[in-house]
Amino acid sequence: MAGRATRKDTDDAREPESLPPLSAVEVARIAIEHLSELTTKEPQGATSVEPGEDGWTVEIEVVEDRRIPSSADMLALYEVELDPDGNLLSYRRTKRYGRGSTDLGRGGRT
Repeated sequence: MAGRATRKDTDDAREPESLPPLSAVEVARIAIEHLSELTTKEPQGATSVEPGEDGWTVEIEVVEDRRIPSSADMLALYEVELDPDGNLLSYRRTKRYGRGSTDLGRGGRT
């Protein structure tokens, strides 16, 4: 991926401890790039970004299937795991749903 540098791509002369930590915005951008390259689907954006002990977990909403009218589009939610340096560890689709459907299964939030 041209234009995106992970920690492995940076100057090897610098110590890893001297690199500033990635921000949530940077992590979301990197995760979206990884996912769009792997799936060739159109990401709508990150819906959550969470730091963890071993890196980051990012949820990304993606258009799975465009339909006419667009209100009938099928969307999906993917979970992307990155290491602390922004390198992809894993990804998986966790949910598929129609555009505009409510998410009542998660604490009653819509």
